[in-house]
Amino acid sequence: MNDRLPPLTALRAFEAAARHMSFAKAAAELNVTPAALSYQIKSLEADLGQPVFRRLNRAVELTEAGRALAPGTTDAFAALSAAWRKTRRMTDSGVLTVTAGPAFTSKWLAPRLYAFAQAHPDIELRFNASLRIADFDRDEVDVAIRFGLGTDKDVHSVDLSNEWITPMMTPAMADDIKTPGDLAQATLIHDESMASFKMSADWTAWCAVAGIAADTTHGPRFSQADHALDAAIAGAGVVLGRILLASRDLEAARLVAPFALGLVPTSQFRFVCPKGTEDRPPIKAFYDWVVAEVAMADRFGHGRRLVHTSDIGVKDG
Repeated sequence: MNDRLPPLTALRAFEAAARHMSFAKAAAELNVTPAALSYQIKSLEADLGQPVFRRLNRAVELTEAGRALAPGTTDAFAALSAAWRKTRRMTDSGVLTVTAGPAFTSKWLAPRLYAFAQAHPDIELRFNASLRIADFDRDEVDVAIRFGLGTDKDVHSVDLSNEWITPMMTPAMADDIKTPGDLAQATLIHDESMASFKMSADWTAWCAVAGIAADTTHGPRFSQADHALDAAIAGAGVVLGRILLASRDLEAARLVAPFALGLVPTSQFRFVCPKGTEDRPPIKAFYDWVVAEVAMADRFGHGRRLVHTSDIGVKDG
């Protein structure tokens, strides 16, 4: 038996036709004529010694041999495409594609983009704001900023910060809310994205640690952290905000965090990239910049009592 592979063009024609179950659609995808595609498949069948398609009146169907061949060719071309994309990204040192959650992108990355561009004019950043876990081979992404419990596998992953949450409000509202007990009379804004990250560090937990009684079942609820922060900036109530996401608003005094108590959840932000790429110049430059910017938020924790949820019996998830 001769195990020599048929020409790659013949295998590519078969893979497309098997995926579409149509010679015409496969020819259109490959930008060839149906006659040319049919010739390539006949060439493959000649090499194999048996047909891979049954030609019907207005359709085609795979033979037993075609059904055996189709999965392997589909997987092979997918792997080849992924390897090609990965190699092209490695050779393109001027573009860096970053994915992060919508809240982190809008509240943290976007406002700081100008500073990075000024420091690194040779690197073009591209952002993909999504909560979906990126597949570095499939999604053409170089770096991910992830938030959660840190279960990354087979990648390079580094924790970025000790994120913590605390009540935040407008300066005008803080004039009337002097103590944690005053929150019992305030409108509490709920960031329900924390629940989606399996975080139990919520208003109920914060009030319990603060030793106050407040009805935490009412108040507006938002599925995105940045929307909850924006509602607090608009004066709609008090939000239990994440310090890293809110750092620019705190710096600009759009929000204040008047109380000394903060809760530190197990879930944290992490810098993630494929193993072996962490020392690529654009990724290294972006990592160093992110770490330096994140460190600037540490000053908001000075003099505060930061309680880890794991220490008070509150579990994430």
